[in-house]
Amino acid sequence: MAALCESFTLCGLGPSSGVGLEGGLLALEPGPDRDHVLLTDRGRTATLFKVSDQKPLGCWSVKHGQIITCPVVCNFETHEYIAVHDDKVLRIWKNTDVNLDKVFKATLTADVYRIHSLPKGGPVVLFKGGGVRTLDVLLEAPQQEIENIISDEVIKWSEAFMERQQPVLIFTTEKDEDVFVYVQKFKMNNLHKYKLEQQALSKPLSFTAYIKNQIITLLCLSSNDSVYKFLIPLQQNTEEEEQILPRSLLLNLSVSGSVLKGTSFVVLDKDHIAVLGSLATAGEESKECLTIWNTKFQTLQTSKELPLGTSGQLWCYEKKFFFTHGKVLTVLMYKCETSSLAAAVGKLKDSQTPDVSSFVNWNTLGDEELVVSFQSQQSVALKPESRMTDASTTVLENELRQLMSKGQMPDFQATIGCVVTALINRCKANPKYYPRNFLLQIVQTRDLSYSLCPDLMVVALEKKDLHLLQICLQRFPDIPEEITYACLKVFLSISDAYLQRIDLNLESVICYLDIEFNNKEVKTEIVENGFSTELEQDIWETKITKKPHVMSDGESCPVGPQKAALLNAILHSAYSETFLLPHLKNLPAQQAVLFLRYLYYLYVKCSEKITTTLPGTHPPTVNQIMDWICLLLDAHFSVMVMLPEAKELLSKLHKFVRAQVRFYSELNKIEGSLRELQRLNHQKDPHTYSIEVLELI
Repeated sequence: MAALCESFTLCGLGPSSGVGLEGGLLALEPGPDRDHVLLTDRGRTATLFKVSDQKPLGCWSVKHGQIITCPVVCNFETHEYIAVHDDKVLRIWKNTDVNLDKVFKATLTADVYRIHSLPKGGPVVLFKGGGVRTLDVLLEAPQQEIENIISDEVIKWSEAFMERQQPVLIFTTEKDEDVFVYVQKFKMNNLHKYKLEQQALSKPLSFTAYIKNQIITLLCLSSNDSVYKFLIPLQQNTEEEEQILPRSLLLNLSVSGSVLKGTSFVVLDKDHIAVLGSLATAGEESKECLTIWNTKFQTLQTSKELPLGTSGQLWCYEKKFFFTHGKVLTVLMYKCETSSLAAAVGKLKDSQTPDVSSFVNWNTLGDEELVVSFQSQQSVALKPESRMTDASTTVLENELRQLMSKGQMPDFQATIGCVVTALINRCKANPKYYPRNFLLQIVQTRDLSYSLCPDLMVVALEKKDLHLLQICLQRFPDIPEEITYACLKVFLSISDAYLQRIDLNLESVICYLDIEFNNKEVKTEIVENGFSTELEQDIWETKITKKPHVMSDGESCPVGPQKAALLNAILHSAYSETFLLPHLKNLPAQQAVLFLRYLYYLYVKCSEKITTTLPGTHPPTVNQIMDWICLLLDAHFSVMVMLPEAKELLSKLHKFVRAQVRFYSELNKIEGSLRELQRLNHQKDPHTYSIEVLELI
């Protein structure tokens, strides 16, 4: 069974994207870390992104007038980056380098088609004439002559693999109507050439390949709406110069009268491929979509319509699809499970995959969405009748706890995500139903993410469940900026008096705000789902002492400890400035001023300590505080300078920063003297005693 999961935007691609990808995307390559990808545009820029945070970590450009002519790659052994511009100029740099004019440069004697970087195998350079060199050999003599092997053929695609700890390169070429395949084995230093069997009136559109047991499986997406397979054994004893490779039909891209006009595809596992293209139905306008097919049973498993259009490019890395959608680069997660006939038709009952129904009585949940979430889009017609029952919340939670105890099941986190999604779907259908305690328990004890249960925080915002929102902000690594902003707006709008009645985690503020705990039993009103309308679920009630939270300069904390704890959760949440700033501009001016006052309070508190860190468990860091101050000022500066209540705050902030700049400037002046003192101390005999007077000038 295969399924498409949640998606998010990695970056924009237009001139206003702010990451340099104005010319469209040339390629996407793995970065030095599993969470990093390296983007190359069709101009002169390469950008390194952290996928989970949707943040650019580095951006490098060649000079105006120069063009990057093949995808930039990472050398996984040295963590260096390799680029070729203007076909022959090789550049190599490290992550700390900024100006590419000052990094290593080598001009080669032949045009480069592509560089492939292999883990534990190093980079391999393929030239347009068919010559191949490892990067190490090439750098020993950059001006070495490169042989021309393919003469008047044109390279269309290439890929590299590691087989038995040795690199293997495969590339295809075209000449007139013929298609050829070359396989370069570096260990034997030999090159084999093959000709692909072709069908009249069909042309290859895209290739992909994988290697297993000394056999290369080459897949070809053809213009006749089919995918063909060619097998190439690496063990070749024949001296025949050119062999013809027979083809076999792997998949016909048609289902229920519709035909998929594919543009690119990738292999997901031995039984699944993903195809990007346009789905055409007689009498209807074609629609661009991403599809997953089961090649073993010839079925379409799932699809996602892409109404904004794509560039026709598709990349797959770490269980994620990457493709352009409109003017953005979209990341779409997926999952593939055991291939069986039951899975192919959406009725998987395989012991190798989690069968949630064996642990949970779905009738108790009373929501047909819970069942449908485990089926593919093609099995929607098999949706069971909804059998709503008023079951006990305690019974429901007990059954779900039994499911959670089966932690050894494959794909367990995805299963728990589906359970949470199903619970949230029932909350939407029945406003009186909200298993708050159980949701809190799942989020606190399981390593979930926003993408696994995207509607959880949306419903929590509707219910004003501040404790659940706080925990999600602290634990989810992939919260969209729109949701982070919505949480911030809610936190700032709720009064401190109301927040005093709510049970929150105050660990991040308890050590720098004066908080008094009184043991007091709280009686709560129990509704159908066990959720109290007053949100008081604990026997502890937090009270603010009459003593204000005063700083050394007399400035008191502008918010109570509960609101401070919620705002600290916002400060810890990952974000991309590019995507958060437009939302922050919509924050009401009074709320922006209040938030800025709290950030100023934290900034001064940090500066009271020589370590510039706040005490306590997971308090905000000075870098997080400064980043948010800059964000708020960027979003609201023109408004704040006009508000009387903000002018004094801006003046204080300006004076405090100016004083700190002067202080650090004075420290810089004596830095040389302090280093000299340290050097003298190291030279002395530690067992002798002396008194010296050092004059600092």
